[in-house]
Amino acid sequence: MTAPHPVSLQVNGERIEAYVLPRTNLADFLRDHLKLTGTHVGCEHGVCGACTIRVNGEIVRSCLMLAVQVDGASVETIEGLSDSGEISDLQEAFRARNALQCGYCTPAMLISAQDLLKREAEPDRERIREHLSGNYCRCTGYQAIVDAVEATAKARKDRDKGREP
Repeated sequence: MTAPHPVSLQVNGERIEAYVLPRTNLADFLRDHLKLTGTHVGCEHGVCGACTIRVNGEIVRSCLMLAVQVDGASVETIEGLSDSGEISDLQEAFRARNALQCGYCTPAMLISAQDLLKREAEPDRERIREHLSGNYCRCTGYQAIVDAVEATAKARKDRDKGREP
């Protein structure tokens, strides 16, 4: 039997110390051990994007990482981004434009969209589609999702323009 390994990491700003089996993937660690169930597992091959989270500020597929790989890292899940208010405007835009239906892809879509908006203040619709192309949605047809991201980018630009002296 393989012995558990100690890991120490920040998850949504909270220090976590745990013991994990070397084969435990990060998605399962977040869901099963930490009860952060907003990280969904769809394909377990990194294709669908449902397990998207941030590790050290970069979006990753948590089903493709082992929990032992994030020892010493900073991990952010949808729960942390939501609780901090970082994506509240994006969440509201998704709601207002009916950019979510079953909700399975929504956490990862929000994380991916926020990643794009942090990198580019005014992405065009093609760039939004391209950046979100790694996240599958079987319900919405993507149009409303692209609308929501585009509207959030515009609203953030207008808000920031109002702050300039």
